[in-house]
Amino acid sequence: MPPFLFTPLVKIALGALGAGAIIHWAVKEVRRINQELDRVKSASAIDRQSLPKLRRDPQTGEFRPM
Repeated sequence: MPPFLFTPLVKIALGALGAGAIIHWAVKEVRRINQELDRVKSASAIDRQSLPKLRRDPQTGEFRPM
């Protein structure tokens, strides 16, 4: 076995490359998920003025439209 494959410097370099690859992948995934959430959030915007107002019925305690 070649002795240079097991030097600490090579192990550290491979570990740093692996960590960098994982961080790069994680950042890409976070950005992709945030874009998807923003797209869904903007598509489901509700006009709150068009929704009926609710009042509590004093006899039953249930909320009903006005």
